[in-house]
Amino acid sequence: MIDWPYFPYLFALLLAVPFLIYLRQFVYSYIRLKNKEIQLLTVKGNSGHRLQAYERLTLFLERLKPSHLVTKFDRNLQPHEFLFLAEKTITEEFDYNASQQLYLTKNSWKAVLKAKNTVLNLLHATYDKLGKEANLEEFKTVFLMNYIEGEDVVAQTIEELRKENLIIN
Repeated sequence: MIDWPYFPYLFALLLAVPFLIYLRQFVYSYIRLKNKEIQLLTVKGNSGHRLQAYERLTLFLERLKPSHLVTKFDRNLQPHEFLFLAEKTITEEFDYNASQQLYLTKNSWKAVLKAKNTVLNLLHATYDKLGKEANLEEFKTVFLMNYIEGEDVVAQTIEELRKENLIIN
């Protein structure tokens, strides 16, 4: 028999090495899984905000539709009062939802801006065209007819948001 004083240490080392290798693999796989979990939670949180942004801007665009605007206010208003209230409502709601641009692509946000500005410009153009002599019903009718004759930017923008939301989510 070999009388070697380091034999018990060698034996302990041979037993410990496989255990240390398995422990190392376990720790690395655990860390990898935790990192994936954190990434999934981060993506999930952002998609929740993104979905809410699409919902809020779609609601804004629905309220921006001329067919909705003409039914919104009192029928006894003058055209200039209707114009003021419609513009104020659109601007306030837009300002309320402006922070949602963080969750949209640049093109989608530009489309929302274009839709808002198109409706506001159409309101002013209709008022300028009719003058102060028109009553509110005439103003609303001409406003709706002018919108129908042009491109339906609000519906197009809603469709763009819908497509983009499907692609991203």
